[in-house]
Amino acid sequence: MGATLGATAVTTATPAAADTSTQCSFPNKDYKGRPWALQRVLLDELWQGTRYGRGVRVAVIDTGVDIKNRQLTDAVDAQMGRNFLPEKPKKDKFGNKTPRGSSKGTTDRVGHGTKVAGIIAARPASGTGFVGLAPQSTVIPIQQNDENGSGTAETLARSIDYAVEAKADVINISQDTAQALRPESALKQAVDRALEKDVVVVASAGNDGLGGNVKKTYPASYPGVLAVASSDRNNERAPFSQSGEFVDVAAPGVDMISTVPGGGHCADNGTSFSAPYVAGVAALLRAKHPEWKQHQVVAQIEQTAERSIAGHDRLVGWGVVDPVRALTEDERAIDKPVAREGVAKGEEPTPAKLQLGETEQERNERIGTYVLVGGGTAVAAVIGSTVVLRDRRRRRTTEG
Repeated sequence: MGATLGATAVTTATPAAADTSTQCSFPNKDYKGRPWALQRVLLDELWQGTRYGRGVRVAVIDTGVDIKNRQLTDAVDAQMGRNFLPEKPKKDKFGNKTPRGSSKGTTDRVGHGTKVAGIIAARPASGTGFVGLAPQSTVIPIQQNDENGSGTAETLARSIDYAVEAKADVINISQDTAQALRPESALKQAVDRALEKDVVVVASAGNDGLGGNVKKTYPASYPGVLAVASSDRNNERAPFSQSGEFVDVAAPGVDMISTVPGGGHCADNGTSFSAPYVAGVAALLRAKHPEWKQHQVVAQIEQTAERSIAGHDRLVGWGVVDPVRALTEDERAIDKPVAREGVAKGEEPTPAKLQLGETEQERNERIGTYVLVGGGTAVAAVIGSTVVLRDRRRRRTTEG
């Protein structure tokens, strides 16, 4: 089974099972406003001190990145792009052959990779409020899949190795494969090599969440990979988003506006577009803190995510990514996220006891009183007796 895209799209943007967006063709019109996923972020505060991600290289392993879109022309390192699709051409359902090796990853017949790249690094442009989260980072386009699902676990592994060779600081993988279940697989080994080279690896969790389906997806499930689920406008898990203990964080994945081949924008849904949202934040952190190790970048993103519970859960991991908190609550590097204690709950007051009898103190005081009173009475009785006896003696003496 070949690699499958986190959110399926073809030239006519056929909606995936999780996609409720309208179809669009390539190229398309510009999106005029500011997409909701960016409205929730104070961009000026986010970019303060980060140089907008300048100097950070993000490898986008996908269906290629079309550099004809004006917001991506200067964002893509075309010379370092590569095409790892199988050499032998395949025919689509219309009998057309898909060209192999004809580009360095800078064309995109599907549109998927172009959308992913835009969410990370699209440059600001007139006539649209859409922009990438790290708009000065550099994309390394690596074409590994197409509309025929030609990518395999082996070509994905080769793509990861090349991304490391091309000096990527962050790798975004918005696809998954079922050919990577063995721990000793080539894909697992490639991921481990990338992590050892201090590369942040971000991967989509997958779109098999409908119907309560839970399964591990790869490479997102591999240890060290930052697995990203999708959240909706209410910061809750999108219904299509895969869940499981392997999920690390969630990020917006519903009605995601991004760049498309040839120019313009389109909306799409899926964890494929949540992963680059997180990869963009990772790029900003690497620009601001070049001394931080890859696991510290991951831990920072997890620790500052917005949570509904104190710790990790299987729906959204450590929470929904909060880009501004990740870039501003960064006084020191951390090695792993920890559960946050909730608001301190004061101790409940001890309920008053209904005293049906006297307390021990009251009893002792009572006995003391009895002794004092009783002793006084006895003394009075003795004194009184003495007085009576004395008076009797006096009378007898007088009478005698």
